[in-house]
Amino acid sequence: MKKFIILIPVFNDWDSLIKLLENINKEIKDIPEAKFKCIIVNDASTLPIPAISAPKNIDNLKLINMKENKGHARCIAYGIRYALDQEKFDHLILMDGDGEDRPEEIKLLIKKAIQEDKISVVAKRIKRSEGFIFQTLYQAHKLLTLIFTGKNVNFGNYSCLTINDVKIISDKASLWSSFSGSLKKNIKKLNYINSIRGLRYFGPSKMSFLKLAIHSFSIIAVFKNIVFLRSIIMIIVTSYLIAKVGILVPIFQISLVGFNLIIYVISLRENQDALNNCHLNHKDTNTYTH
Repeated sequence: MKKFIILIPVFNDWDSLIKLLENINKEIKDIPEAKFKCIIVNDASTLPIPAISAPKNIDNLKLINMKENKGHARCIAYGIRYALDQEKFDHLILMDGDGEDRPEEIKLLIKKAIQEDKISVVAKRIKRSEGFIFQTLYQAHKLLTLIFTGKNVNFGNYSCLTINDVKIISDKASLWSSFSGSLKKNIKKLNYINSIRGLRYFGPSKMSFLKLAIHSFSIIAVFKNIVFLRSIIMIIVTSYLIAKVGILVPIFQISLVGFNLIIYVISLRENQDALNNCHLNHKDTNTYTH
């Protein structure tokens, strides 16, 4: 029987989390070949923690409370390292706690993971639920990432990782800044399921345009050396076009330099020492069983 841990970061979205746990419980009830535990990383929420219990089909639920708010990506990084250090499992499922990672798809992840148990599975976004402007910017982010890194990062946090892949990424500095970028860079083979980005259970989306930009640049920054090399090639190639294109060439080249400076600054979010010492932000743990 395969052992799965479901890892969910949360900040104040307690109503959404309760509903998500209920829906996960319904979806996993008919998977007899798997056992489930759940780890919730509370990113120093400012709202009171409600009454929480372990759903019937989840054997054990742990609520990890952090001392200081560090952000979504860093909650995931700590949760990954905590699970690896403290738990025994075969697969680790990551998902957001607001309903946008649809629990209806968790069975697809689990089924794929059991079928090919040596390969991690990610939820490839084939449809999103946000407005036209946001979706256009998201497509621009994917195109920009592909151009400058050569990688098609078409997934987010929603995934099911093998324990071997968890071990590989758990000590990478880039995990402190970007989960999906770290996974794409360090894990050469991934399986996919098609996924539709769901709607939040409660309240508006917390993904602003600024956060989308930081999210995009954080992924690209994982591949900063490739970005720098490709930018140099672009600058050299476009230099031969200056006679035909004129002032557009130096404008483009200056923009490339500016873009690389942004990527470098964002890459400073990757902090090996902070990752290694993230356990110091662990306040306490509440464990819930049946």
